[in-house]
Amino acid sequence: MPNPSRPRAAALAATAVLLTSALAACGSDTNDVDVRSQSLSWKDCPAPSDSEGGGPAPSPLPGGATWQCATMQTPLDWDKPEGDTIGLALIRAKSSGAKDKRIGSLIFNFGGPGGSGVTTLPAFGSEYTKLRTRYDLVSFDPRGVGRSDGVKCKNDEQLDKYFQQDAIPDDTAQTKKLVSNVTQFNDACEKNSGQVIPHVATTDAARDMDLMRQVLGDDKLHYFGISYGTELGGVYAHLFPRNVGRAVFDGVVDPTQDSEESSLGQAKGFQLALDNYAKDCTSKVEDCPVGDTPAEVKAKIAKLLKDLDSKPIPGVFPRELTQTAATNGIAQSLYSKDFWEYLTEGLVQAYEGDGKILMLLSDSMNGRNEDGTYSNLQAANVAINCADDKPRYTPAYVRSKLPEFRAASPLFGDFLAWGMLSCTDWAVAGAANHPDVSAAGSAPIVVVGNTGDPATPYEGAKKMVDALGDGVGVQVTYEGQGHGAYDSGNKCVRGAVDRYLLNGTVPKAGTVCK
Repeated sequence: MPNPSRPRAAALAATAVLLTSALAACGSDTNDVDVRSQSLSWKDCPAPSDSEGGGPAPSPLPGGATWQCATMQTPLDWDKPEGDTIGLALIRAKSSGAKDKRIGSLIFNFGGPGGSGVTTLPAFGSEYTKLRTRYDLVSFDPRGVGRSDGVKCKNDEQLDKYFQQDAIPDDTAQTKKLVSNVTQFNDACEKNSGQVIPHVATTDAARDMDLMRQVLGDDKLHYFGISYGTELGGVYAHLFPRNVGRAVFDGVVDPTQDSEESSLGQAKGFQLALDNYAKDCTSKVEDCPVGDTPAEVKAKIAKLLKDLDSKPIPGVFPRELTQTAATNGIAQSLYSKDFWEYLTEGLVQAYEGDGKILMLLSDSMNGRNEDGTYSNLQAANVAINCADDKPRYTPAYVRSKLPEFRAASPLFGDFLAWGMLSCTDWAVAGAANHPDVSAAGSAPIVVVGNTGDPATPYEGAKKMVDALGDGVGVQVTYEGQGHGAYDSGNKCVRGAVDRYLLNGTVPKAGTVCK
């Protein structure tokens, strides 16, 4: 089912492309050599595969340099490091500065889980021009994602139908149908990717990153993690604290929460973001086209969603905009303040019977490409979350929690509560209730929290700092809107992060940027 939990920067890039244009997976190989001694063969990058999101090959960098891609072999099963291997797709932009000033590689994970770093890094590459003066910029498709033995579940036609389902059931019959759909999806994942899904946990990806560090020739791992990437970075720091170099976490996951607590926190976060959107729209000099007061804005949205439950409207032909798709699209628009204008336009059109913009926003969340193909974003998202998260919830349990979720968010509460069924009947047991990120002995990690973040609520930043341990996490606060902080362009945030990554200057704990 559509799942905004653990959201990602990759979807933001996809949203911009979809809206603007609209208005080989690798098998396992036998490991005959020590993977730590492998040499990477870097070549100009091809166009992204459908599983990575499709589109053209990345454009040349300023000055004419090109993005380079390579494949790194890593053990399929880290408990059997001399067994079969899989290939991880990597991308890099070589440092633009003087060789004697180069620090090493700066590895990015943009979140999800399930987002393709090979696709996302070039899309956001211009944001990191300054960092490139002293680093090679590197990202990758984590195991189970994109070209890195990407998890496959249903085909494109089946996914169109799957995402048209009613994921917010009102009665027993609808609940049974939802559970049946989730079970069929999960069974398809096991049938088509049964070899890889036992090995896509975040701990596996963290071990891959330490191998990557070695293969890239770095003594320390320099890292920039966004959204779920902060969880991955925290798990890495726990496993390899002495190998942490300069690291930044932005849009921070609360590592103390289980999946239910995370979903409830997101309900509160998305409701806060919707409240802020409504206040912003109605506070402008010009009339807000979707309501005269914040309360009216939210009431009209609630009525739209209720009406769509029984009577969908045309979306992107031949698909209709359903209640679920509209809720999903609205959630996607709240990831960035830059998308609020799309939300306004989408609501105006939907009130007139045209659901195209909200459908495109939902498509972006689901990893649907313009040509009707899908990336494996949602398949990988489910596989990684279910590998990590131990709890398995029943329909009866979810129904008992609906009052609490509705109190947290009248609009998103039901949607996020029923999303907890995603791991029902998953073939692999989950690892733990929440990740261990304690990292005694690690170098300082800069942890940036955004007070208006809908997807990783601000409180998670302090929880991450505390969980990392004394002397490790250093919190910076951004009083802004949207998911994450660095890519907002805020000069204070960028200055604090850049000074640390480029010069090693640790920001003062408790720094507040406005």
